[in-house]
Amino acid sequence: MKGPLVLGVFASGRGSNLEAILEAIEAGKLPARVAVVLSDRPEAPALEKARRRGIPGLAVLPGDFPSRQVYEERLVEICRQHGVELVVLAGFMRLLGPTFLSAYRHRVMNIHPALLPSFPGLHAQEQAVRYGVRFSGCTVHFVDEGMDTGPIILQAVVPVEQDDTPETLAARILVEEHRLYPEAIRLYAEGRLRIEGRRVLIAPPER
Repeated sequence: MKGPLVLGVFASGRGSNLEAILEAIEAGKLPARVAVVLSDRPEAPALEKARRRGIPGLAVLPGDFPSRQVYEERLVEICRQHGVELVVLAGFMRLLGPTFLSAYRHRVMNIHPALLPSFPGLHAQEQAVRYGVRFSGCTVHFVDEGMDTGPIILQAVVPVEQDDTPETLAARILVEEHRLYPEAIRLYAEGRLRIEGRRVLIAPPER
């Protein structure tokens, strides 16, 4: 019988989505385990959160490598050494290129704090408030070589209030991120996701 899905988590910051994933695993809601956490910033709090749980937390800095290709080859090498089956981007502030994505094709997920394809890239919550949309939210998607352009897996809607600031909206969206990301990973772990063109089809649970 196949064991839990082996995850590699990439994070550049505080790691709140990493924590949500770990809590879902510990609660028995997600049949997975985090084998390694990687960051492009040695001071990222996500690394310490991993290490406190006995998970290897490694800083791999792009500036230590002669090219993006060599950097990504090292990321692939580390993931393979840890048996990673699915790569989960949790606030990783760096675009992955063809070297990495060809090695983990359709096996890299990301979460974005907007309803894609609206407001890709940085400062999505600020974009939403400035644009005056009535609803925003978050999107879990497979990663391709574009900026937040990969096939969409799940989305959650968050109303934008008239007195919202980017910070208050971000806080409400984050609550949904922490719920949605483990759910998307669970669907992958259960083998229920299939990509057809731009669409991700979700199979019903086995009875």
